[in-house]
Amino acid sequence: MNIKEVDVLIIGAGPAGSLAAREASKNGAKTLIIDKKSEIGTPKRCAEGIMSGVLERVHITPDERWIARKIDGARIVSPNNTSAWFTPETLETPATGIILERKVFDKHMTMDAIREGAEVMIKTEALSMKREGDGYLVDIKSFNKEYNQIKAHIVIGADGPEGHVARWAELNTKVPLAEMESGLQYEMTNLKMKNNSVIQFFFGSVAPGGYAWIFPKGYDTANVGIDISGIKAEKSAVKYLNDFIANCDETKDGQIVEINAGGNPLCGIFDKIITDNVMLVGDAAGCVSPITGGGIDTALESGMIAGRVAAKAIKNRDYSEEKLQEYADYIDNHLGKKFKKYIAIRDVLYNSSDEDLDEYITALANANITKLSTKSLIKVVMKISTRKLFKFRKIR
Repeated sequence: MNIKEVDVLIIGAGPAGSLAAREASKNGAKTLIIDKKSEIGTPKRCAEGIMSGVLERVHITPDERWIARKIDGARIVSPNNTSAWFTPETLETPATGIILERKVFDKHMTMDAIREGAEVMIKTEALSMKREGDGYLVDIKSFNKEYNQIKAHIVIGADGPEGHVARWAELNTKVPLAEMESGLQYEMTNLKMKNNSVIQFFFGSVAPGGYAWIFPKGYDTANVGIDISGIKAEKSAVKYLNDFIANCDETKDGQIVEINAGGNPLCGIFDKIITDNVMLVGDAAGCVSPITGGGIDTALESGMIAGRVAAKAIKNRDYSEEKLQEYADYIDNHLGKKFKKYIAIRDVLYNSSDEDLDEYITALANANITKLSTKSLIKVVMKISTRKLFKFRKIR
């Protein structure tokens, strides 16, 4: 057996894994990323949108090569087609963001990690791992067949919601069916968007227990997708999405150029995301918004902090759960507590009837909202009636 020895092994080269590698390497740890795919960034698994300020917080300089579209607002659409628009004309504080080209962005994030000293092995799959001495021994299958195993003091699981690292490390990351969404997305062209600079969300029976979306990537090109609840839906995701597209004036004449599908956990941060020698980041840790299913921003943040904590542990030669607790505490304080409130919002939103959603979104459309935020939207809805106030009591 040919064994490669490193300080930190990161399994998965998505945004979380690459940021973890960048920070671990920058802070002196011998770091290796492996990814089972032959091309980093494919296939994409999200609508590719992030809000302004996210990249700056994780020290990433925006690059036009991976920005598909700049966004300056949002539209929320009710079941009866009432629209609440949030654009520069209605907001004092603009709701801006960008739509990424993930196939380029993810690759560039990995390149940044390489520039900081990390090593990358693609088309390399982790098959199993077992504890050995003061670390883990990971069996791999790699296209170049130079190594059969990797020995690491710390393993960071950045392998997504269907990953294996958590299970191998005996961390419980099982998602209840009620909190797992089925997602399907088409990249489409020849669309007739009313405003191709805003992201759009469609709620109600069009997507039971979730929502449909249009995220523009060009003047007539967009990611058009749907998330539905596995226990509320009566049809498949493809049937719901095709029906939405056929009945939406903006999409009905469009053509599909790419298809992406996958599960989306909306359960929030898992109870335990570390153990001796192991950390989970990104989707593998449950760093996914329980309301929107978005996770690029939280993946980047979790990866950055995990990489720093891992490097510190390597310097101290202490890879225990107690030493890695700094990472878990950060995630709980900065994401976990917020996500618990989001779960309460999700439960009200996704259990509401079409009639209630019409009422909520009509109220938003008629309100004078000058800053777009979860808090500002909830405040408007809570004013509708005592019955609505009772529903939202857990969110306050």
